[in-house]
Amino acid sequence: MVRIQRRKLLASCLCVTATIFLLVTLQVVVELGKFERKGFQSSDLQDGHTKMEEAPTHLNAFLKKEALTFNRKRKWELDSYPIMLWWSPLTGETGRLGHCGADACFFTINRTYLHHHMTKALLFYGTDFNIDSLPLPRKAHHDWALFHEESPKNNYKLFHKPVITLFNYTATFSRHSHLPLTTQYLEGIEVLKSLRYLVPLQSKNKLRKSLAPLVYVQSDCDPPSDRDSYVHELMTYIEVDSYGECLRNKDLPQQLKNPASMDADGFYRIIAQYKFILAFENAVCDDYITEKFWRPLKLGVVPVYYGSPSIRDWLPSNKSAILVSEFSHPRELASYIRQLDSDDRLYEAYVEWKLKGEISNQRLLTALRKRKWGVQDINQDNYIDAFECMVCTNVWDNIRLQEKGLPPKRWKAEDTHLSCPEPTVFAFSPLRRPSLNSLRKMWISSFEQSKREAQALRWLVDRNQNFSSQEFWALVFKD
Repeated sequence: MVRIQRRKLLASCLCVTATIFLLVTLQVVVELGKFERKGFQSSDLQDGHTKMEEAPTHLNAFLKKEALTFNRKRKWELDSYPIMLWWSPLTGETGRLGHCGADACFFTINRTYLHHHMTKALLFYGTDFNIDSLPLPRKAHHDWALFHEESPKNNYKLFHKPVITLFNYTATFSRHSHLPLTTQYLEGIEVLKSLRYLVPLQSKNKLRKSLAPLVYVQSDCDPPSDRDSYVHELMTYIEVDSYGECLRNKDLPQQLKNPASMDADGFYRIIAQYKFILAFENAVCDDYITEKFWRPLKLGVVPVYYGSPSIRDWLPSNKSAILVSEFSHPRELASYIRQLDSDDRLYEAYVEWKLKGEISNQRLLTALRKRKWGVQDINQDNYIDAFECMVCTNVWDNIRLQEKGLPPKRWKAEDTHLSCPEPTVFAFSPLRRPSLNSLRKMWISSFEQSKREAQALRWLVDRNQNFSSQEFWALVFKD
């Protein structure tokens, strides 16, 4: 699955999807993480260089950081700067001297720098982390740093302890990460308070003559969270307008049918007319919270949320969202929504915080105040800049310690930095009926295989020798 334009970081923030091309067999023998790929790929050449396709449009904004570009006309004394090598490239930059406060590091995707004595850290983009060409043998002074903001469906094996603990530094959606990206889809407090798109309740009540109380917009169908099964069951108890490819029963205007329009003003205006929106994540992981949750809050629509079990820690106020987990069955959820739909006083309790502009959640306020990066803010670094500088600064700190004759500080990722439970299916899921086949079955078997992959990869990396894919798969499927 190719995800197009994930977020509006100085460009646009949206999650859209195309088609997943999968071969579902009794045993999934394709390395997990290749089911959903970004709009860019890398291929290793014999000379150790990396050939890059054109960077995707949603990453163009990340290349704006002011820096010196390395070329043959400008000779640097590289011995003066630690080298940060993007092993699975994210930025596409062949050479750049990046400044991080008083420190500076040389960032590159050129793999010929692997054996340079000033190379101190290898940076990995999680979605493109694979077993084909890891930088082995790993040198004692080489730190590994992982940037992975996506859900486990992109690369399941990263979410198991044997693999995540291979890294020294992490930037993930988990609050426990060295650089937490939990609020990666939220520009700031002001967009939550904004009334720009808010449709008055009186107008929404009138619109109910032509609109359902609930809206669902999703085009990535049958993900690990099994959300489509829940929504399909919910539709038997209450009316839902579904505009996406999944369970579609209503069409958007022609100019908004392109998935890239999901951040357009016209799309916002349509969604803002509804009272409730089904905000269902593609995976159920603590702190994995996407625009599906923040967008309705910005528009003045009450999110009916299913996803992160820790979502209560991130609500703007105690009564700002309806949590699916609090209802035993879609039937009960439908009954509750009908009650709110027919009682303005009860409904308004869920938007009172926005009308008053009051954010009572101190955890959320503190996280936004303390984060070292911004979203759509040209006055702040973006989160990739912040990730690079986190590694660069820590590397410099260790260099200074060693210059004083002191041992370097050892950073190490913990399993809490990236973890998700095994995918499950709802009791009323079609998967429960043997006669129906679905991608949902694939996610469960993929998760089980990913545990074996993680164990095999850890053993091979700890051996600290290059290995072939044949060796890897032999270990994965060893009895």
